[in-house]
Amino acid sequence: MSVMEMSHRGKEFLSIIQKAESDLRLLLHIPPDYSVLFLQGGATTQFAALPLNLCNPEDPVDYLVTGSWGDKAFKEAQKYCNPKVVWSGKAEKYTKVPSFDVLEQTPHAKYLHLCANETIHGVEFKDYPVPKNPNGVLIADMSSNFCSKPVDVSKFGVIYAGAQKNVGPSGVTIVIIRKDLIGNAQDVTPVMLDYKIHDENSSLYNTPPCFGIYMCGLVFDDLLAQGGLNEVEKKNQRKAKILYDAIDESRGFFRCPVEKSVRSLMNVPFTLEKAELEGEFIKEAAKEKMVQLKGHRSVGGMRASIYNAMPLAGVEKLVAFMKEFQARHA
Repeated sequence: MSVMEMSHRGKEFLSIIQKAESDLRLLLHIPPDYSVLFLQGGATTQFAALPLNLCNPEDPVDYLVTGSWGDKAFKEAQKYCNPKVVWSGKAEKYTKVPSFDVLEQTPHAKYLHLCANETIHGVEFKDYPVPKNPNGVLIADMSSNFCSKPVDVSKFGVIYAGAQKNVGPSGVTIVIIRKDLIGNAQDVTPVMLDYKIHDENSSLYNTPPCFGIYMCGLVFDDLLAQGGLNEVEKKNQRKAKILYDAIDESRGFFRCPVEKSVRSLMNVPFTLEKAELEGEFIKEAAKEKMVQLKGHRSVGGMRASIYNAMPLAGVEKLVAFMKEFQARHA
């Protein structure tokens, strides 16, 4: 019987989802007082689920906005609580992360929210702030760098991630939440967004994305076989260094706008000194079977996404092409 044929309530699939959760707990060293939920709707759905589960409508919450996804999360929260942007990088085109000691956090904020890695702008947190409110919690959208490196889960109240960047196909959203935060949903919270319902039913309240969860389980097993997330991080650091070095050593022909200390290991945006050549760069790269290098429409330029599954050879091929392209057009 294939996974697609199994009843999600049958013992066969139950063993699959339980093994996936067990391996994820091993990978991230998730403490026992945290629940792991396999949900649907993408990380975007969690933009609403978080305030609906953790706040009352009048409660203050804080948002750090270091890119487009952090901004979208803040705008969605405006419908369900009283959010405040305590720092935004928009004026500087989302190229940096703030110094944590200058953040003007709200004293009684229920939580401080951030996006750990901004896919569009290539900004990644290397460390994390502490909520000013001793009873507040830190929440992170880790969709695009989930399982790319070790994370101290105990620093967070909630970690959530769409699976599709590093650990599985689209359709699965993973929520890691401290158990004492479950069960406080607003009265208007839809049942499908209520963490308590999903926790009580072990992520099987409704038919889950069974095949996607199965695929995540295979990836978790593979990451453990690689030596865990410390080894995965070393591989990702090596790939990123090769690409960033090629950009920085191009004498300005290629440029990365992001502050060096917070450059993403997953998403590398760059531009050409001669902007008129960018179209040709993308076209010629496609001929060499390197695709999806065009930057997001909001920022332009190019963007190389080098998630866990991108092999070192793929990055080396891109760098060789970049150097050859520069030699012909410098």
